Amino acid sequence: MRKIIIDTDPGIDDAAAIAIAMFSRELDVQLITTVAGNVSLDKTTRNALRLMSFWGADVPVAAGADRPLVGPVYDAAEAHGESGMEGFDFEEITVKPLKLHAVEAMRRVLLQSDEKITLVPIGPLTNIALLFSLYPEVKEKVEEIVLMGGAFTRGNITPLAEFNIFADPEAADMVFRSGLPIVMCGLELARSALITGEMVAKIRDLNPTGQMVYSLFEHYRGGNMQSGQRMYDSTAVCYLLAPELYTVQECYVGVEVASPLTRGTTVCDLEGFWNKQPNVKVCTAIDPQGFAGLFLRSLAGAQGVPENPTAATWLHQEK
Repeated sequence: MRKIIIDTDPGIDDAAAIAIAMFSRELDVQLITTVAGNVSLDKTTRNALRLMSFWGADVPVAAGADRPLVGPVYDAAEAHGESGMEGFDFEEITVKPLKLHAVEAMRRVLLQSDEKITLVPIGPLTNIALLFSLYPEVKEKVEEIVLMGGAFTRGNITPLAEFNIFADPEAADMVFRSGLPIVMCGLELARSALITGEMVAKIRDLNPTGQMVYSLFEHYRGGNMQSGQRMYDSTAVCYLLAPELYTVQECYVGVEVASPLTRGTTVCDLEGFWNKQPNVKVCTAIDPQGFAGLFLRSLAGAQGVPENPTAATWLHQEK
């Protein structure tokens, strides 16, 4: 099993992505860290804890940054609802977050691991940037970064910027210049990775997790139940499971942090104009039918209690 850390801002589409990872036989979720993004940090952390309680999972959750490194706080509550996960009546939370900050929790998991770990950020990159800035030694324990964010055509919060990058461009710039292998699953994938009305109905009848995801989808404004819901964050998790479904091009990617017109834009030099060393594998396309099939099969397997055999549960005793 491939060890991963999920850095997230749940978020309805985050919930689906986390479900796929938690129940996968190929992925071993070591830790879940939260960041302000779709909604505020207290809400994203609460939502992560709601998911762990719903599944009876023992993967530790650590809260991280409540604001970007620089600039104002943005959120996407208009798409996800005021709580971030509107539409399903979760029962009482039965697990507690770690007392450790997310950055410290990630550091300890990485340094104590016998093998390298993949980071899967599916929200703003604030926690990851802070981790590399405060503890650069952890880079040696990172296999790669597979993130959801950015775009090589158009944006979804400005004409050119995607939300996760726009929410903290300085953090994204630091991560993209980290020297680590990066896979970017951007907006273009989500525009093809649709779960349509017929498939959404199938999800409802799969199991309790499917019922939960279906209920959230009914309140999600990442599309609609007829023409299809866009599965932004699941594209990053599914890349780990089936990279053959993706068309990938290595190129240099820079993040704009200065211009007020293009702030947060991921400038992808797909044509090699700058003759710079590639620093990112940009996923330029996805097999829509293959993705939809993988998505449905993954949720169909989301039954019982998730098995994450080496999850960093020892962190609960750490101070």
